[in-house]
Amino acid sequence: MDLITSILAVFGASILELWLGIPLGFFLNLNPVLIVIISSAGSILSVYLVIMLGEGIRKWFIKWRYGDQSIKKGRIHDIWDKYGIIGLGLLSPLLFGAPLGAALGIGIGASRYRLLFWMSIGIVIWSIFLTSAGFFGLMGIKSVVK
Repeated sequence: MDLITSILAVFGASILELWLGIPLGFFLNLNPVLIVIISSAGSILSVYLVIMLGEGIRKWFIKWRYGDQSIKKGRIHDIWDKYGIIGLGLLSPLLFGAPLGAALGIGIGASRYRLLFWMSIGIVIWSIFLTSAGFFGLMGIKSVVK
């Protein structure tokens, strides 16, 4: 597989899930720095799409479901008040995936641009961490096997 095809494969896999793109990059023998860049870009693109499309869907759903009534705040809003947009942005790429985290943030009513910013920071941090762990893990396995 040539380099461009490998990059596109990792990018496409990262759009679906960051946890899918990084191991694929190692499987395709890409440079770890390239894996971080491409997997982060793919995951950030998926978050951007979810945020931009999700805002309109959220507004339509709330108007359809609740009309002009106020929405009751429940347990999710309590968690949101405690951890906020920063916690969601930093933890969701690891815990349940960036696109789902973005959808959750939009559903709760987070600011689109703040959500995109913190999700991007979280994606880059976890891409670096997971790629480093994979790289050093593979180096350790190779040294034991030799």
